[in-house]
Amino acid sequence: MSRIYRIAIDGPGGAGKSTIAKAVAKRLGIDYIDTGAMYRAVAYKMLENGIKPGDEDKLRAMLDDSEIDFSGGKIFLDGKDVSGLIRTAEVTRMSSECSAVAAVREKLVQLQRNMGKSKSIIMDGRDIGSNVLTDAEYKIFMTATAQERAKRRFEEMQAKGMPAVFEEVLADIEERDYRDTHRELNPLCRAQDAKELDTTNMTIDEVIEYIISEVRKNGDC
Repeated sequence: MSRIYRIAIDGPGGAGKSTIAKAVAKRLGIDYIDTGAMYRAVAYKMLENGIKPGDEDKLRAMLDDSEIDFSGGKIFLDGKDVSGLIRTAEVTRMSSECSAVAAVREKLVQLQRNMGKSKSIIMDGRDIGSNVLTDAEYKIFMTATAQERAKRRFEEMQAKGMPAVFEEVLADIEERDYRDTHRELNPLCRAQDAKELDTTNMTIDEVIEYIISEVRKNGDC
């Protein structure tokens, strides 16, 4: 039986972490843990139960009685597939609020760590290798220049028919970089044992192959 292994991908906004992580998960046959969807699941349950971010006692009680897991690309909340229920504007607003609540972050980080104990997973974010999965077998810090990340985001928005001004997209990327690296709680940083991967001049397929080759070196796939 193959050993359980964890792949942690960190990096700034627009680096393509989620796109790459999902593709790698599919290639390796392991679960992709969408940490953003986990906050959305909590937000969904808060809305369903009429709990506000400031209701600390009710929120902690709800969190103690909540289970979140992933399987086959779907997210399950207390055993129920909520993949299609957590993408509303209302849930988005609440997830932004609840992600700043320490009790929520503590609960989800613990769940994320537990997931990595029972099965092989790949997870991406800002502090996965440096905080959530500090003992992950594979740590990648994926980055690219702000100009390149803005270009990718700009082209993605154009492809979706969304109005976009490149200079505004770039300014948003740079502002987000500053916030992520200067936030008080678990700021964005490269874990000391993470391999830095500059994807500025790489294709998506090249990045996928690089990560899979790292896993293959140890015979994990």
